[in-house]
Amino acid sequence: MTEQPPARLARYGHRFDRLFAEYFDDLARTLDAPSFSRFTPECLELLRDLSLRGGKRMRVVLLHEAARLVTDGPVEGLDAAALSVELLQTHGLVHDDLIDDSATRRGGPTTYYAYREKFPGQPRAALALTVLAGDLALALSLRALLDAGLPAEVRQAMAEVQTRAAADTVVGQIADLERDFTGTVPDDEVLHDVADRKSARYSVLAPMRLGLLAAGLPPGAHEEELRRYARLVGICGQMRDDYLDVFGDEAAMGKPTGSDIREGRRSYAVVRLLSGVTGAERAVVERALGDSSCGPGNVAEIREIGERHGVDALMRADMRRYAEQARLVAEGWRPRWRAEAVDFFAALPSWSVERTA
Repeated sequence: MTEQPPARLARYGHRFDRLFAEYFDDLARTLDAPSFSRFTPECLELLRDLSLRGGKRMRVVLLHEAARLVTDGPVEGLDAAALSVELLQTHGLVHDDLIDDSATRRGGPTTYYAYREKFPGQPRAALALTVLAGDLALALSLRALLDAGLPAEVRQAMAEVQTRAAADTVVGQIADLERDFTGTVPDDEVLHDVADRKSARYSVLAPMRLGLLAAGLPPGAHEEELRRYARLVGICGQMRDDYLDVFGDEAAMGKPTGSDIREGRRSYAVVRLLSGVTGAERAVVERALGDSSCGPGNVAEIREIGERHGVDALMRADMRRYAEQARLVAEGWRPRWRAEAVDFFAALPSWSVERTA
């Protein structure tokens, strides 16, 4: 029986967490920093804390499973690539939390708020050190690949994958902010493009490219189908996150709902609400958008409006439709790639949209 995505996540995740902790322990001893500097080790400790605090390690699983499309034998370079993709994720989390002015992440303080607490009377120092912490995580992400014991051409190809993924993500963040500043309701193509650039390219496409490169298969010949699969999975994932922010169960998720509404984001769920309701009910949604004082009662009212008009059911149907399209892309890999790994990629889209936390 084929091992399902949750089991793969647990198996790869536990091993990688040990590797990540060892990496930060070694980095604390070996990073070239001035002997007088206190800020540098403090920065590393904050990055370590955030990186090890949690996360599903889905990117690590995608990396390993992409290599298993080609071979079931040991593959050199996967550990370095795994460090790189998760350090790039840490970079994104640090900057995301700064952009969103978020106080908590994964049950602890964000890097920005940790610095704000450390420098309560010096907001510029807290801001600057947060930006620099995110930048350091990005530089370390690339260095993990450049320091790997791999042939020079493989290291260069992997570093190029991550450099492009980082640039795509930053452009996606810019487009995400721009989307919410236009004052209009974006259409699906805008939402899909933002999800692709902001998330799918670094969270799905890059790990798959890296896994294939490590296994000795340059991904260029398969670029179109890899991009299509990653884009569809990215759309599913972003749509699911947006859905749960309005229609999710706070107890199951372990965090409050309604953040997209309070921050005025034109997310998939918010756009579906604005498009699906009219009159006084639409006015309720519009008044709440961007209102930081929008409380649980307001969010519950908006949720009830959405459920009354079938917005929740429409979103579930959309997620399942895109997940099925992604599955079909993966099914097309069967003639040339290993069946067990193809099974994983075919099952992943549906599992990712059906989970509740």
